[in-house]
Amino acid sequence: MISSNNTKYLSSRKIVNDPVYGFIKFPASSVLEIIEHPWVQRLRRIKQLGLTELVYPGARHTRFHHALGATHLMTMALDVLASKGNEISHEEAEGAYIAILLHDIGHGPFSHSLESHIVKANHEDISLQFMQELNKQFNGTLTLAIDIFKNTYQKKFLHQLVSSQLDVDRLDYLRRDSFFTGVSEGVVSSDRIIKMLDVSDDKLVVEKKGIYSIEKFLVARRLMYWQVYLHKTVHAVEQMILSILKRAKYLAQNGEKLFATPAFHLFLFTNFSLSDCKFNLISDYCTLCSSFSN
Repeated sequence: MISSNNTKYLSSRKIVNDPVYGFIKFPASSVLEIIEHPWVQRLRRIKQLGLTELVYPGARHTRFHHALGATHLMTMALDVLASKGNEISHEEAEGAYIAILLHDIGHGPFSHSLESHIVKANHEDISLQFMQELNKQFNGTLTLAIDIFKNTYQKKFLHQLVSSQLDVDRLDYLRRDSFFTGVSEGVVSSDRIIKMLDVSDDKLVVEKKGIYSIEKFLVARRLMYWQVYLHKTVHAVEQMILSILKRAKYLAQNGEKLFATPAFHLFLFTNFSLSDCKFNLISDYCTLCSSFSN
């Protein structure tokens, strides 16, 4: 079991009814406080698959759904690893929960579609900026989570659960995207895979009897890319929007007056890079995402 001296933490749990997993539990304390933060709540307005709903009408689930689902799988994974004799403290578990909860917080409108076009940075780097600002607001509570996210914490397998070739991020988005698109080829046995996880030499490993589940996972991911993520129609629409955005920025940079919300106007008429992502700009970035309401 994951060690903890906090009896309130063990007894107080929040239950959420998830369409993919059913009733799932979340640890209380700082994790729930972070979920309630407006910067996390804005993920309710960021679609997980961006413009994919134009091809698969059911694909209207959000980054918020994915964040909760991935956090649920992280709780399962840590419980399994702890049951197999791997020492995981309450603080380490909470850090891993927060790291996976916030791993996609840097996504902007239409998710991957406009990545690096609004701010010259990928969503992982922007997520880190969000986490560092939240760490200030929560008086250092996220320090361990940031170390796990950056892969600078001593127990490397915790980062592998957040980001690797076999992480809870991929396990959740494959099942969730398959569920909402109706593409059954993407279904993976996340429960089976998680139960087969273990740690060896500080690396995440899979028991030998779980090899067929891993093969199914790899095939399912490939099929989802072919049928969903790289669908020709979705890609075509993404290119149209990018062309519109590039044209708008070109006109803005040349002094043309364009109609836009205040937040969009800021990003349209100014070229921002990752080094500009400080508190005020992050707030404007959140406002921009709200104004798109995709």
